Amino acid sequence: MHASASLALACFLLAGADQQNVLLFHSGRSTAANLSDDALQPASSQDDTTAPVPSSSSARPSKHSSGPLKPEARMLLIRYVDGEFAKLVQSLPAGKKGFKMVAGEPINKQRLSDALRLYGTAAAQGDTVQITGMEFRSQEIVLQINGGGKKHFNWRQHIQVGVGNASTPPPQDVGPRQPLGGVLVLDYGRPVPDMGPDDLKNDLAPFFDFSKQHSAAVNWIDTLAPRFQDAIKDHRAVVGMDQEMVLAAMGRPEHKVREKSSEGNETEDWIYGNPPARTTFVTFAGDTVIRVQVFN
Repeated sequence: MHASASLALACFLLAGADQQNVLLFHSGRSTAANLSDDALQPASSQDDTTAPVPSSSSARPSKHSSGPLKPEARMLLIRYVDGEFAKLVQSLPAGKKGFKMVAGEPINKQRLSDALRLYGTAAAQGDTVQITGMEFRSQEIVLQINGGGKKHFNWRQHIQVGVGNASTPPPQDVGPRQPLGGVLVLDYGRPVPDMGPDDLKNDLAPFFDFSKQHSAAVNWIDTLAPRFQDAIKDHRAVVGMDQEMVLAAMGRPEHKVREKSSEGNETEDWIYGNPPARTTFVTFAGDTVIRVQVFN
């Protein structure tokens, strides 16, 4: 009797223990699943509302102030960036709508290639251009380059040429007709941050190289040697000039031809005019004029 009772009691306890273990196991999985759901749901929701993954249309550079652009900073940007010259690192598409670049991100090469193919080239890589207008939007800065995409522009017409106290503007029709300008849209993906002129130039570095360029805030011509000043005033090129000086003197050439000698030396000819009319060949080695030939 006692043996039967003990056996029954043991079976009951074993069954209870098994049932408890099964319940605990299922409870553990259910709890883990609930914790996983609870942990992921708010994080996913928070990411969607406050921390979106950066895309091609949204960038948040970390170098700038978190605050919006102040009125005094805006005036400094207009004073020291609007009107400045730069050399293009990338070819700039033409068109009124403009090419959008995201501040703090590399240029999207495919989008740039597509825009150049669809709208043409306003200015080629290596060309010197001028920022001729700035528009501040809520999250973007829109820059007009060489007059923007609506009209032809000759940046030399905006330079006062002279020696000493006397200065005269260059003739309006010197050189070939300039191509349409372009528009560049700098997108911050948030309210335009507070910054200085150097910060903005740094953001534009994927497109513009401001180093070695003369500033529109000073009379660049007056900083040159007298023989270069005289040559620019007379609209001619002389040996020793660099490309910016030749552009100021004679404008954009009709043609450019590159050659490489058997010794491996590379030269580039800028050709003004078309034979049999008067034609000028300006030959560069690197950035310096080494020869000027005029054929009548």
